[in-house]
Amino acid sequence: MVKPKWESRKEEILEAGLEVFANRGYYNTTTAHIAEKAGISQPYVFRFFKTKEDLFIAALERAFERILNTFHNVEAAHEEVGKEMVKAYEELMVSNPNEVALQVIAISITEEAIQKVVKSGLVRMRNIFLEKFKQAGIDEAERNATFSIAMGMLCNISYFLDLPEFFGDMPKN
Repeated sequence: MVKPKWESRKEEILEAGLEVFANRGYYNTTTAHIAEKAGISQPYVFRFFKTKEDLFIAALERAFERILNTFHNVEAAHEEVGKEMVKAYEELMVSNPNEVALQVIAISITEEAIQKVVKSGLVRMRNIFLEKFKQAGIDEAERNATFSIAMGMLCNISYFLDLPEFFGDMPKN
């Protein structure tokens, strides 16, 4: 089924926003930057997103959905589940580096609506790890799920800041 043109345009704006926010940050990005990336006029952005914050939230939710889907799709035997979750995330970091950057950026934004999305995304991510670890019969599943998210956040920050000393040479976009 072919999407209506307006729906395709909204997707283009959302993807442009995800990329521009990931590269420029939240505060250094304007809707004019996003419009330019999407090849449209700035007022057209506001037909789909009332504010820059609304667009950022939509991009952040898209980023979390891609990350969560990646973890949902991991299937592995008991002894391999943790390793496979890390492998899936490393592959995501290469294929979708903007999603990683957006998470790191979003954590530092103090606007309440954005913090709400960050908190929800991180809790949902931990819950996926917890579910996978429990299904695999991993000892101390709750502790290991929390530790995995904490290590993932450190990995994100080291990747974003280009600090390979923490985790070796991770490919950068």
